[in-house]
Formats: sequence, C-alpha cells, structure tokens
Amino acid sequence: MSDTIRLSGVTVNAPDALELATFYAVITGGVAQGTSHWATVTGPNAVIGFQRVDEFRPPVWPKGAVPMQMHLDFFVDDLAATEARVLAAGATRFDFQPNSDHCFVYADPAGHPFCLSTWDIAQLEVKPAGA
Repeated sequence: MSDTIRLSGVTVNAPDALELATFYAVITGGVAQGTSHWATVTGPNAVIGFQRVDEFRPPVWPKGAVPMQMHLDFFVDDLAATEARVLAAGATRFDFQPNSDHCFVYADPAGHPFCLSTWDIAQLEVKPAGA
C-alpha cells in the first residue's frame, strides 16, 4: 500500500453513456462498451468513462446559461482530414473558433465541446505553479 495517486481516466456526463462512448470510439478508433447508464471507450492512448445523468443539459460554447466546465483535447496531424472524420461521426463545428491557427472546437452529439489540435498538450512547456 502507498499514498500514490494516479489518474485513471476522465468521466463525462451524458444523456446516454453508451451512445456518447460510441461516438468517441468512432472518431478515435477505440472500442466502446457498457450500457446507457455507464460506458467506456478505450482508445490507443486513453480510457474515457461516460455516465448517464438524468435531465442532462449540454454546456453552451463559449459561455452561457450552462457554462463549459471541461473539454477533451485530441492531438491530430491534419485538421482538415480529422474534421471530416468527426463531422461524419456526428460532431458539429462551432462558429466561434478562438485558436483556428492550430485548433478547431466542435460539439459532440451530447453538446460537449472538444478540440482537435495540432499542438500536443503532453508536449507543451508548462511552468510550475507559482513560477
């Protein structure tokens, strides 16, 4: 036993967990499994959990009555090719695009914002807190 804490995954609220997991499996090449109440998508680099929330209300981008509380970032090589893939899977591209030189923002079928970016967040230089 130890006091080590390791991030295991991220869970996203949804009106139908398996339906949203299936969307993310399609765009990432992952595998969706579970039920409408709880599901996961396992992809090449991560696992995302989805849980059904009764009376789910999607966030409003970029701000509104239901604010965005989180979003998923996906690293891509080709924005045009991956845009075609996510749109075909059911995503919607937002009109407001604050970083269109390297990143496009979309809504998944449940309304959650997510980004396709040519910047790999794992490779970005981040300064330590308080620096």
